[in-house]
Amino acid sequence: MDHSMSRRLICLGCVVAVLGWSVMVRGAESLRIVPLVSADEVVVSFELADAYTPEIREAISSGLRTTFTYDVELRMVGTFWVDRTVATLAVSTSDQFDNLTRRHSLLRTVDGRVAETLVTEDEALVGKWLTTFTRLPLVGTSKLDSSREYYVRIRARSRPHGDSLLGWNNAITGQSKFTFIR
Repeated sequence: MDHSMSRRLICLGCVVAVLGWSVMVRGAESLRIVPLVSADEVVVSFELADAYTPEIREAISSGLRTTFTYDVELRMVGTFWVDRTVATLAVSTSDQFDNLTRRHSLLRTVDGRVAETLVTEDEALVGKWLTTFTRLPLVGTSKLDSSREYYVRIRARSRPHGDSLLGWNNAITGQSKFTFIR
């Protein structure tokens, strides 16, 4: 392989790395996570900003069941790059639009159990329902060690899958750190 060919490959690799980095940064910026520690439990509020896109609205209006799934982890920062998982939750929100009645049937599940249902005609409420959680209980503080660093990591994805840069998976991951002081 000649020098100019290897130089082109290096440039191409750099471009792909920069594009991949920009996708990760965009994802981290659009998933807002706020962990809160009360006297007896850790709760998390989060919002997947700008996720209620025209493509998602189009899929919903066509009658396709649209689901946002969030994998939530509470992890303790460990030593030597090994972090311990303290708690996990799988939460999802879905919308099934009925074209005849013009109503959205919304469903929210936590670890596979139905947590809440709602029927509405309000599209703004649908967008908020699919992308926002407030004060989701994670774990009791009795399972936490005092004066340790923790973080909440969330991986969000939607179905049906929208288009993404270079055809990569449309999952977005973000995290937020906190220190537990008893």
